[in-house]
Amino acid sequence: MFVLIRAVTYAALFIGLVLVFVPARVLSAAGIARPEAVGLLQVGGMMIGATGAVVALGCVLAFVLVGRGTPAPFDPPRRLVIRGPYRHVRNPMYIGAGLALAGAALYYQSLELLGYAVVFLVVVHLFVVFYEEPTLKRSFGADYTAYCRTVRRWWPKR
Repeated sequence: MFVLIRAVTYAALFIGLVLVFVPARVLSAAGIARPEAVGLLQVGGMMIGATGAVVALGCVLAFVLVGRGTPAPFDPPRRLVIRGPYRHVRNPMYIGAGLALAGAALYYQSLELLGYAVVFLVVVHLFVVFYEEPTLKRSFGADYTAYCRTVRRWWPKR
């Protein structure tokens, strides 16, 4: 139960900072306000954002239930998580966050927010390649190497 509380706390802090606070600052700096009417673009944005949220939530639950850890790099899973969303791609949590940002950009029709989403994904990619993957390889060895051979980093196999 304590691992679930830690995971929810860390996820809330990440979401609050990266997916709420910074995007709100980007929108404010660009002078973009909430749309007065909800149209097709806003509905599409909400659907994309909700999809990203569901994917990310599934990842947090997989980390807690399967990995017995959290998404935070300083409190990682004790076991390699290759079930749930992780059976399709190696980084579904970041994909979920990217979808949430892209959905918000569509909702607000904001190129500035779309730019932030692109920067977020580039930074995440560099973090994955230069920190996360080497750390996982050291932690889980041959199991992680085998997983990498069968599951792609960002795009599912057909």
